[in-house]
Amino acid sequence: MNTFMPKAADIQRKWYVVDAEGQVFGRVASQVANVLRGKNKPIYTPNVDTGDYVIIINADKIVMTGKKLDQKIYYHHSGYVGGLKETKYRKLLAEKPEFALRRAVVGMLPKGPLGRQMARKLKVYAGPDYEQTAQKPEKLELVK
Repeated sequence: MNTFMPKAADIQRKWYVVDAEGQVFGRVASQVANVLRGKNKPIYTPNVDTGDYVIIINADKIVMTGKKLDQKIYYHHSGYVGGLKETKYRKLLAEKPEFALRRAVVGMLPKGPLGRQMARKLKVYAGPDYEQTAQKPEKLELVK
């Protein structure tokens, strides 16, 4: 018996739209990362990008549980000595909800060229409108 290895021609990519309104931040991120990797398909292979395209809408209405809004901190560095910056997630979600959600999902993808290829299939929008209506995305129901 031979092991099945999916080729680029074997992969059928779909478009999904996820409404993040009222959903928990981490749950949305982990389930979207699984769809981007292709783990929801029977032809999943770790070293091949078998995932689908995902559009996340209403990212500004996402919910964080517990005290994470005030205790969870986003760090970044300017590159200069003493240039470590920190931002609480309450402020980050208020100003750039798309960035916060994208960063969470991309952090759950593989590192390297394969992960960057998967990350390009993610589109995040703060409001209910999105540009990819021509692709006729299906609504993806996430587990609560």
